[in-house]
Amino acid sequence: MAAMSFICDHVGFGVYRKLDHTPRDRKAYLMSEGDRTSDTALIRAADIWLALGLLTRLPLPWSGDQNRAARAAWAWPLAGAVLGIWGALTGGIAMSFGLPTGVCAALTLTVLIIASGALHEDGLADTADGFWGGWTPERRLEIMRDSRIGTYGVLALGLSLLARWSLIAAALDHGGAVPVLIVSATISRAPMVALMAHLAPARADGLARTVGRPPADTAWLACGVAGGVALIFAGFGGFLALLMGFAVAIGLGALAKTKIGGQTGDVLGASQQLAEIAAMAVLVAALT
Repeated sequence: MAAMSFICDHVGFGVYRKLDHTPRDRKAYLMSEGDRTSDTALIRAADIWLALGLLTRLPLPWSGDQNRAARAAWAWPLAGAVLGIWGALTGGIAMSFGLPTGVCAALTLTVLIIASGALHEDGLADTADGFWGGWTPERRLEIMRDSRIGTYGVLALGLSLLARWSLIAAALDHGGAVPVLIVSATISRAPMVALMAHLAPARADGLARTVGRPPADTAWLACGVAGGVALIFAGFGGFLALLMGFAVAIGLGALAKTKIGGQTGDVLGASQQLAEIAAMAVLVAALT
């Protein structure tokens, strides 16, 4: 997929025009604005706004040095927590109106997808098409750039949506939607940072290779943030969900290294989807 230019020159250091871009544009932006700044501080307050601007479609203007996108990745789990809160509120309100659980789960899932701009769903579809539709790493990467979706992508999206819908419905049925949604959304953004930090970019001419990756301390901090939120909202079950989410992401990372020689933005998006499903499954199992 071709990287497109971005207009970020209107508020403070820049505002990402979220409503004017597709998930593919946002992934290109995410991977193109790496750690090129001389600011090596581990944490900046503006990192949270930067994470929200990159990973959500929430109407919140953010400001800060966009060259800190890689170092700001420690806040990606917090962006996930915000999305989880929106999902939990949607499910709770829908249930209060006496709607069927399945409908409430569908509304909740819809809000989660809209609020994130389907960024990760797009990555999952592209990864499935590329990994299983090509015979060589070069061909797989070419397929992943293609804007069209194939059979493998459709199947991956369908199964992912079905799994998430059924798990959300079960969480609503057992009165545990708040911890399940918040913790799974938080946990699933941490493996993205770890994969980006520890797995080399797959494209020799890709933007990710030229701008660098998050340093190890940023990845560890993201894991710590996710673990803290998980323990607060779900206790020991949250810790198990974190382990399961990372186990699935590590497996995907190993597969990506075999299939295409490293990571891409699509692989990171796919890791979020799979880690979220794994975390949800653990948390819902603890409810029943």
